[in-house]
Amino acid sequence: MTPKAAYHHGDLRAQLIEAVRDLVETHGPDGFSVAEAARRAGVSSAAPYKHFKDRPDILRAVAGEGMDRLRVAMEQAAAAHPVGSLEAVAAIGLAYVDFARTEPGVFRLVFGLTEGHENAPDLQEKGECCFGVVVKAVADRLKRPTNDPLVQRRAYMLWSFVHGHSFLHIDGKTRVSAARIDDWLYLTEISKGVLATLPGA
Repeated sequence: MTPKAAYHHGDLRAQLIEAVRDLVETHGPDGFSVAEAARRAGVSSAAPYKHFKDRPDILRAVAGEGMDRLRVAMEQAAAAHPVGSLEAVAAIGLAYVDFARTEPGVFRLVFGLTEGHENAPDLQEKGECCFGVVVKAVADRLKRPTNDPLVQRRAYMLWSFVHGHSFLHIDGKTRVSAARIDDWLYLTEISKGVLATLPGA
């Protein structure tokens, strides 16, 4: 289906999101134009504004779609391993790192607090859902409820490690000899270290 054919079938919004996603990967969140996105989608430069209020609104949509895909990737990664296993926790981290490595532009857009993101309840909710995947895996591993403060803290610790590792990867800061470590080994060691020792154990 050509972009114009998709437009006539009501898929212009999805076409534009995909076009902007490609442009963000090529030029970064600040380096694309709405006109270029419209050209790639095969429509006039005014057509995007039938679906989006402005340029930041388009970027929020791209970020939201990226967060949905990240959540699904994390859920699928965890589901490939037994519930409550250390491997399920590590697999979520690997999916996170893989997403950052594969789509660094969108990853930066999602976590760069681009204009308006802090005031977008839908993006905040999507972020909570992504973090919820980590919380559930940690709760399963520790055999505690998801709202347990310990579970929440340990999940946040894991997210912090993996988030930092992801940014170091895409920023090219992992070339030092001390950082030359297999991602899976790193993630399993971090998961084991964070989740192995419990208060009072």
